[in-house]
Amino acid sequence: MTDVLARLRAMQAGDLPVHGGRTLAYVYDSGLPEADEVGRSAVAAYAGSNGLDPTAFPSLLTMENDLVGFACEMVDAPTTAVGTVTSGGTESVLLAVQAARDANPSIERPRMVLPSTAHAAFHKASHYFGVETVVVPVTSDFRADVAAMTAAIDDRTVLVVASAPSYAHGVVDPVTELAAAADARGVRCHVDACIGGWVLPYAARLGREVTPWTFAVEGVTSISVDLHKYAYTPKGTSILLHRNPALRKPQFFASADWPGYTMLNATMQSTKSGGPLAAAWAVVQTIGDDGYQSLARDVFEAVDRLVLGIEAIPELRVVVRPDSTLIALATSSACDPFTICDEMAAAGWYVQPQMAYADSPATIHLSVSAATLAHVDDFLAALAAAVSAAVEVGPVVVDEEVVAFIAALDPADLTDEDFDGLLAASGLVSEVEDTADSGSGGLALPERMAQVNAMLDVAAPEMREALLVAFLDRLSRPARTGNH
Repeated sequence: MTDVLARLRAMQAGDLPVHGGRTLAYVYDSGLPEADEVGRSAVAAYAGSNGLDPTAFPSLLTMENDLVGFACEMVDAPTTAVGTVTSGGTESVLLAVQAARDANPSIERPRMVLPSTAHAAFHKASHYFGVETVVVPVTSDFRADVAAMTAAIDDRTVLVVASAPSYAHGVVDPVTELAAAADARGVRCHVDACIGGWVLPYAARLGREVTPWTFAVEGVTSISVDLHKYAYTPKGTSILLHRNPALRKPQFFASADWPGYTMLNATMQSTKSGGPLAAAWAVVQTIGDDGYQSLARDVFEAVDRLVLGIEAIPELRVVVRPDSTLIALATSSACDPFTICDEMAAAGWYVQPQMAYADSPATIHLSVSAATLAHVDDFLAALAAAVSAAVEVGPVVVDEEVVAFIAALDPADLTDEDFDGLLAASGLVSEVEDTADSGSGGLALPERMAQVNAMLDVAAPEMREALLVAFLDRLSRPARTGNH
């Protein structure tokens, strides 16, 4: 066992750090060692428990109801509100879309109306459940266009979506107006507060200006809130809340038409470990309401200091002043976001590249955590140095022949030969002959990703998707030992 654990630690050494405030995407760090410790202990204690049957593991049901109750109080939920713990924000979104679809069985080709900044999880739900997306461009401040979204609602619409905040830009949509427009047509309105749901309520308490987005807004029918973001719990837990039980009912699934046990599920999963739920409950109990307000104070101080510091860095700007804890940065023409991301990685910081979309250029994404506050000055110094280095080498350039080659490809008919050519052009060396044994699909990942990201950036979204699917397929190949 000692050898196996040592191997785990060795492999993990190549991963992004989840503590220390230096990873500004994917993970959320409270900076509280006691919260991390109790979360890990709870995961271990409940790893073998099965959330499939709440009558067999009643402690899981108790913890779920406690967490849902805590969330209800935060988002101004009425006494009729109900909720379900899910595996993450994407599952919460999927269930919100599925419930809206199944609540309207008479609509043969249902639709949902989304601002173009809505999370990609809604497109995944569309793909899975056959609910057509009507994507509406946002206004110049990156918020949902109320008039355009209202005009997009028709007799086939089953759901209208708003973000609190949007992931790419960190701003809250005009939920009051969107929910009213949906309600006037008898359509559900879901607020995706996966990012902001556990921190915006405390922002309001701290006196910050927050656009209304909770159940206090008439017409809001459901809200998703992630616990593994700003509740700082281990991955993966989220909560999907509905204004009343009738709205949630289509989400449930039961099947008795087979000879085994009667299946009854509240979520997409059947068997699921009790570990993440127990960990979320333990961390929330440990931090508590006062603790979360203190953490919110820290994270917003970090956001304010970062925004101020970034404004002082030449060639860099904040795309839009954030309403919450997410910041998007754009560069001047003297450098590019992808090189800056590489320079930050080399300095021990992870910031996330975001590709160009429509008329918006590529940007850098920061998810700020409470633990970031202690490192703001170091981060800003590293960022200034990264920008200087990026300016010195100039913007990354994709060869015109590669651009033309990508433009000529059909994403629906991307061949292995096409993909291998792009791998070679981007520096992702393909060793096809080693695929069966390497376990990495024959890919040699470069230390710097600017050239790869720049290549993806010049591709249309459909081609990016096809390339990334091909990349994941090539990367995800079995590592065979030859012992069987």
